[in-house]
Amino acid sequence: MRKEQGRILIVDDDEDILLTGEIVLKQKFTHIKTASHPEKVKELATKEAFDVILLDMNYKPGDNSGKEGLDWIEKITRQQLESKIVVITAYGDVNIAVEAMKRGAIDFVTKPWEYEKIQATVMNALRLAKSQKEVAYLKTRQQGLKDTISAKPADLIGSSAVMKRIFKTIEKVARTDANVLILGENGTGKGMVARAIHAQSPRTVEVFMPVDLGSLSESLFESELFGHKKGAFTDAREDRMGRFEAADGGTVFLDEIGNLSPAMQSKLLTVLQNEEVIRIGENKARKYDARVIAATNAKLAMLIEEGDFREDLYYRLNTIEIEIPPLRERAEDIPELVGFFLKKYGKKYQRPGLNISEAALKKMMIYRWPGNIRELEHALERAIIMAESDILGADDFLLKKASNATEAPATTNLEELEEATIRRVVDKHQGNMSKVAKELGIGRTTLYRKLEKYGI
Repeated sequence: MRKEQGRILIVDDDEDILLTGEIVLKQKFTHIKTASHPEKVKELATKEAFDVILLDMNYKPGDNSGKEGLDWIEKITRQQLESKIVVITAYGDVNIAVEAMKRGAIDFVTKPWEYEKIQATVMNALRLAKSQKEVAYLKTRQQGLKDTISAKPADLIGSSAVMKRIFKTIEKVARTDANVLILGENGTGKGMVARAIHAQSPRTVEVFMPVDLGSLSESLFESELFGHKKGAFTDAREDRMGRFEAADGGTVFLDEIGNLSPAMQSKLLTVLQNEEVIRIGENKARKYDARVIAATNAKLAMLIEEGDFREDLYYRLNTIEIEIPPLRERAEDIPELVGFFLKKYGKKYQRPGLNISEAALKKMMIYRWPGNIRELEHALERAIIMAESDILGADDFLLKKASNATEAPATTNLEELEEATIRRVVDKHQGNMSKVAKELGIGRTTLYRKLEKYGI
C-alpha cells in the first residue's frame, strides 16, 4: 500500500502510547517521530517541519485537567510552526477538546485509540496542512510574479558584427544552466539580453524573476531575496518566500549587482554557493532551483581592485560574461533600431506612415547617445508625438550637441563642461581610472558615479 507523504510528530509521556501510535501511523504515513514532552517540539522542528503534531493534554503525574496541554498549544502556536495540532484526550473530555480547538488545535482523538479513527483524523489534518501550504505558496509566488507576469521577451535588434557575436553567445549559453554576468552601460539592453537567454533556455516555460538590486535597501535585501517568517520583524505579517524560491525552476535576474554592500555581497555568495536560502526568522535551509543571471553598469574589475566588490562573488556570477557595447560603438545598428521604434510608436500613436529624413538619420548616427538605446527610444517617441509632419526632420530631435570627446564644447553649462572634461581625461589615459581620478582631483568612487551619470 502506498503511504501518504507527511511528517507526523506524536507527543506523549506514555511510552506505550508513543510505540502504539508509531506502529499505527506508519501503516499510512511516511515519516513518524515521537517525543516524551512538548518542550522538545521546538528543538525537533528546527531540524524538520512537521505537518501534524499529535499532542497529549497532561504531563504531570495525577493531573487530568488538560490545562498543561492547553498552555502548550498556545506556546507551539506562538512559535509560528506550520504544523496542524490534533490533541489527545481521555474519553469523554469534550470540554477540554473544545477549549483546545479554540486555542489553535484543529481536531482531537480520544484514548483508548480506535486505530482507523486516528488514521483518518491524522489524514484529514495532513491534507488541511498541505492545502494551506499550497495556498500560501501560490499567494507568495503571485506576489513575486506580479511585476513580470505580463512581460514578454523583447526583440534584440542589430546586425553589426559585435551584435551577431552576442546573439551567437546567447544561443550557446541559453542551452546550459551556467551563471551569466552581463556588462554594459545604462540603456544598452542588459535586461533584454537576460530575457533572451531565459526565453531560449529549457526553463523558458518557468518564471523569469527580475530583481532591481539598486532599489533595495540593506534592510530589505535579505527579506526580498530570501523571504521571511511571519513575525520575524515588525511588518512581517505573514510568511513570505523570497525571489529565489518564487523563481524555482526558472531564472533569477539580479540587475545592478555592482550596487551591493559588502554585507549583502557576503549573504548572496553564501546562497549561491550552497544553492539554498534561509528565510529571516527561520533556521532551516530551503533548496531552490533557479538559474542566476546578473547585470551591472559598474566596472567590476576596478571595484575588485578597490576592495569594493568580492572577487569570489564575481567569479561565482560570471561563468559566462557578455559585454554589450554602447550604441556609439555600433552606430551601424541605428537605422534598424530607428525603423523598429518608428513602427512601434507609429502604431501606438496611430501614425502608420511615419518615416525619417536623411538629415535626421545622419544627426542620430553622429550623436554619442550617452543614454544608449533607451535614450534613442525616448528621443523617437518624443519626436513622433511633437512632429507636425510624417517625415521626421533633424529639428524634431532635441539632442545635445554632438561633439568629439577630445574637443572643448562651446558651452558654459557646467554639466556639459564636466562631461567633456572627464571624456578628454579618460581618452588621454586610455581608461586608466587611477590616473583619471588623480588628474581630475577626485576620488575613485566619485569618478565612478560621474562616469555612470554621463554614460561614459
